Amino acid sequence: MRIVVIDDEMYALQSFLNEIIDYNVECKFFRDDERAVLEYILKNNVDAVFTDVGMPGVDGLKLAGEIVSLRPEISIVFITGMTITMADLSPALKRNTVGFLYKPYHADKLTEILRLIEKRTPTLYVRTFDSFDCFSDGKLVVFSSGKAKELFALLIVYNGNSLTMTDAIDHLWQDANVEKAKVLYRNAVFRLRKTLADIGVNCVTSGRAVLSLDKTNIRCDYWDYLQTGGDLYHGEFLKSYDWSVDYLPELDRIASSGAPQGRRYYKLSAEDEAADAPSSENPPTMSASSPPIHKKDEEN
Repeated sequence: MRIVVIDDEMYALQSFLNEIIDYNVECKFFRDDERAVLEYILKNNVDAVFTDVGMPGVDGLKLAGEIVSLRPEISIVFITGMTITMADLSPALKRNTVGFLYKPYHADKLTEILRLIEKRTPTLYVRTFDSFDCFSDGKLVVFSSGKAKELFALLIVYNGNSLTMTDAIDHLWQDANVEKAKVLYRNAVFRLRKTLADIGVNCVTSGRAVLSLDKTNIRCDYWDYLQTGGDLYHGEFLKSYDWSVDYLPELDRIASSGAPQGRRYYKLSAEDEAADAPSSENPPTMSASSPPIHKKDEEN
């Protein structure tokens, strides 16, 4: 588990470190540098953020809101000596807040919160670069049919956007007649949801001719790459699926420029740059890619 702890008081950070020393936790500490926190969140996979509420020059509630807007899957815990409850939080923060550590807090309460966070952390890892595979608790997920697996791959690259039955058929069953394709689609949806239910990851919702994906308990190399770039991609992406070539131009663009599209810029001071912070030419990203137009859609 990787967590971030934000508190302007050094003794509070040291106390926190002493309490978690026996846990399998990777911890990054910050005092009151809001910009550094956001940059770290954008560049790293973080499971939870523990933040003080009242810090000089930093509003902990506001900072938590920015963190959640960048990474909606992150759990939030507020460390505070103030009287603050769920009723004081915005709807977005309520969804992500696991609990409160009221100073002075006890080790038992911290343990309880860490266990809650563990339950919320991703349980499914999805690999898209090179071939497509999924892993649950370190074990390879075996899909009951190739098309069910391919349908899940398509949902993954739609990255939280709704996938209509028409789009799915255009990608996976374009050579079948309409009625046959609908039958094949429904069969693949049933098999996919059954496989996911068997491993306890009920992340695909089926509506009227539309599928949606709950990303909460999923970690995916493709999603990480769209947000932070890096060296995850080496020219091959979902290579078993012909439609994946529609996504290669954007992946190649990121690889060549190091800059995911739609990124948010943070102006860095000379001191930051000297401290080996990300340069202003390659700032961190908050990109979320929409599905490209499929070839068949372009014709229409």
